[in-house]
Amino acid sequence: MVSRWSHGRKASRYVGMSLSLAESYIDRAAHEAGAAAEMAASRKVEKYLDLGARYIFEPDAVETWGIFNESARHLLNDLGRRISLNSGEARETSFLYQRISILVQRFNAVLLHDRLPANDSVD
Repeated sequence: MVSRWSHGRKASRYVGMSLSLAESYIDRAAHEAGAAAEMAASRKVEKYLDLGARYIFEPDAVETWGIFNESARHLLNDLGRRISLNSGEARETSFLYQRISILVQRFNAVLLHDRLPANDSVD
């Protein structure tokens, strides 16, 4: 199997978290699971189009509801398989998904905390 990171180009991955409830994503996200993640990934491809000559660029996006875009799923499955071969632990792919899910939850907690009104009263 030929590695996706071969052919003399450096690999570059952009991992981003797209908010599935962002206004620009609501219409498609309401009709199709994973649409917001795919839209965010597409926008990142357009934004970083000029990197293609020097790098292999595949954006990864995760919706706040836990849906990964296709590129992210391929990356995590491939990476988990490679780690499993080295470690002997068959559950490495699951561990990667769990770690990212925890990061999304922590990110959401920070966003929620930052949106709460400051309480200026002293009781």
